[in-house]
Amino acid sequence: MPELSRRRLITSTATLAAATCLPMPGWAKGGSLTHAKRGFGELFGEDIELAIGDHHFSTGGRSGHAFAVNGTVPGPLIRLREGQDVRLHVTNHLEEDSSIHWHGLLLPFQFDGVPGVSFPGIKPGERFTYEFPIRQSGTYWWHSHSGLQEQAGHYGPIVIESADPDPRYDRDYVVLLSEFTPMHPHTIMRKLKVGEHYFQRQMQTVSEGEMSGEMRRMWGQMRMNPRDISDVTGSTYTFLINGHGPSDDLQLEFKPGERVRLRVINGSAMTFFNVRIPGVSMTVIQTDGQDVDEVEVDEFQIGVAETYDVIVAPPAGSHAIVAEAMDRSGMGVASLTSLAGHIATPPPLREIPTLTMTDMGMMDHAAIGHDMSAMSDMGSMDHNMRDTSQLPSDVKASAGLDMVAPMPADRMNFPGLGLDTVDHRVLRYTDLKAKRMNPHREVERTMEIHLTGNMERYMWSFDGKKFSAVTDDPIRFGYDERVRVKLVNQTMMAHPIHLHGHFFEMVNGADHMHQPLKHTMVVQPGSTATFDLTANEPGDWAFHCHLLYHMHAGMMQVVTVRPFLEGDEA
Repeated sequence: MPELSRRRLITSTATLAAATCLPMPGWAKGGSLTHAKRGFGELFGEDIELAIGDHHFSTGGRSGHAFAVNGTVPGPLIRLREGQDVRLHVTNHLEEDSSIHWHGLLLPFQFDGVPGVSFPGIKPGERFTYEFPIRQSGTYWWHSHSGLQEQAGHYGPIVIESADPDPRYDRDYVVLLSEFTPMHPHTIMRKLKVGEHYFQRQMQTVSEGEMSGEMRRMWGQMRMNPRDISDVTGSTYTFLINGHGPSDDLQLEFKPGERVRLRVINGSAMTFFNVRIPGVSMTVIQTDGQDVDEVEVDEFQIGVAETYDVIVAPPAGSHAIVAEAMDRSGMGVASLTSLAGHIATPPPLREIPTLTMTDMGMMDHAAIGHDMSAMSDMGSMDHNMRDTSQLPSDVKASAGLDMVAPMPADRMNFPGLGLDTVDHRVLRYTDLKAKRMNPHREVERTMEIHLTGNMERYMWSFDGKKFSAVTDDPIRFGYDERVRVKLVNQTMMAHPIHLHGHFFEMVNGADHMHQPLKHTMVVQPGSTATFDLTANEPGDWAFHCHLLYHMHAGMMQVVTVRPFLEGDEA
């Protein structure tokens, strides 16, 4: 049945993909719009009403159109209880189709909210009801899965209270990280297609930095720049915390002596953030809504769509919550304060990090930097990085693939670009261990999926093949099958890979019974990352890079979970 339902729905995605060809919407013709409020209210109960509408939004001197839900950006915090049933009634007041995906929630696939995969979407003027039991607790979020609406404000947080209260904290706050730009998201997409460096304002020049002449020539020959870190940057983004830009002076109050839980959600479209509170340590207790053994850190990098819950015990005073963009082009800022009205002073932006040969799937970059004889010549390095003969036979060598990582290696111990050289404690995936034991099962099958792209043409894909709404070729898992999936990143960008409807166990060096559960995992540039999946949620599920413009450009596939029938191919 899931397979048949997807065939019936698949034309919906093709319709959405053509949305840019529709007539200009009313809001773009100069009609007056109400201003969306910064921040969010809170909704709870068994029946929750959500309304999607066109609004105006402004922060930090930037102003433009937004898709707001219930009149706010972000949309409302939905607070639920483990074990309850919920009905979420969503009314679409836009002039285009819309949707809501409940990111990280376990639910029947037909309520997952992905047009063309699990339901047809919500038409203009229609009201759709999502109805499902709440089978978990933790910190999650919701967002549109239609077109590029998520970039324009269509997202919000979810907190599910546990049936077993946690005595380790006295109060808690959601810290939802995102971006705002007055530029229409389809305009951003067009500019990225024209030139992937369009939003870069801090590219490394020939005379800048400590690279040798050999290294500079090598980067130039490969038509790459070591500061090509983020596709869209602070040149057009204002970075937000709970809908507030740095100049909005957001304050989160506490009383001296309190332990505060911060539920950090990366609800951005394209930005990895490095999160810290200078002078205050953080104890990580949860990731992606799942409990982990406590880890004390001073900073952590959070990929797009991930969540981390931390507990802090700040001394009296005001402390800056800093969410610095990975490329150091800007930051989101809020004040954690025991003094009402007192604004903490954030630290300055740090030095811009640079990519290395390791990020390109080469050998240790220090060895290359000091001993160029490690490679026969620069031409051979360039050739190795474009030699598609190294790829498995099922990976399509096409115009959508312009780079091959010659020596991709597991980088689970890498803390994230720019955090590998700091002198304080930073979180690494290898620090994470599940707090409760996972049921142990032997892996029945292994598979490999390659993350591929052509940065110059801004084409992104799995195994060299872009997702197409008219192609019926899903990734197949047998119901309750235990599969080990190895992701091989052939590109020089980090990709946060998200599987809908499931939690997988991240193979990070922890013992098999305590591999941490995740729904989104960052695969570092030029590296591999592996997870174990028990495919026990039947239906059709989206599987994609959560960088919004990468997904929109083709880095997505459908995962079908159903019992294998005679003649099926895995």
